[in-house]
Amino acid sequence: MTTSTRNRSRETVQPEHEPLLDRTESQEHDPLYYNLARGPALFAQAGIWILATAVWTGIFSSKLMLFTLHPLLNSIGLLLSTQAILLLQPTSFSAPRQKKRAAGIHGVLNGLGTTSLVSGASVIIYNKASHNGTHFESLHARVGLAVYLLFFLQALFGALAVYAPSLFGGEARAKAMYKYHRLSGYLTFLLSLVAVAAATQTDWNKNMGKINLWPILLAGVLLAVGLGTGIKPNKLGIQ
Repeated sequence: MTTSTRNRSRETVQPEHEPLLDRTESQEHDPLYYNLARGPALFAQAGIWILATAVWTGIFSSKLMLFTLHPLLNSIGLLLSTQAILLLQPTSFSAPRQKKRAAGIHGVLNGLGTTSLVSGASVIIYNKASHNGTHFESLHARVGLAVYLLFFLQALFGALAVYAPSLFGGEARAKAMYKYHRLSGYLTFLLSLVAVAAATQTDWNKNMGKINLWPILLAGVLLAVGLGTGIKPNKLGIQ
């Protein structure tokens, strides 16, 4: 056997089920909270807490009013949704009981996150109506509307796939649709970061909120690294 052949034989190929960066999957006996700080999750945690801190600092440094509930509730919604993703992302079918528990908590956290986002949307709708304001003029407003609708559809699809699989033709077919739920979830989350960045350019923020753009951009990069490198390609139907 030649030296080059021996070297090739020692090389290991990353299995398709493994995430892009972290090689450690959660095991059946591992506490679920380990997933919140496992490998790339640390980048995502840093990102979402930087984002939340930037938003909350801007809110509580300005005059508090009904409107300030809008960014506050939205940031809480994204914080909860991030934890929901991180909790489930490293689970494996080789640890079915842990995966089932994680999926249940994932649903609860995403449900709470979506409720917080919808509440944030309700605040801005009421605030605009009470002042005869015009809706959906800014980029933030238009992207935000898409984010609200997508989060709601994500939550609805996830709940129906788990609790009413017969609507999809049975449990097997419902599970086959999970890859679309995952992919659209990542894209929805990415779009939500665009909405937050665009919020820093609104008149309210420039005049009162003072939420800086640079920590939002930094948070976006960390979240993209943390969530993106934890993706398992085969769960998205990529072989």
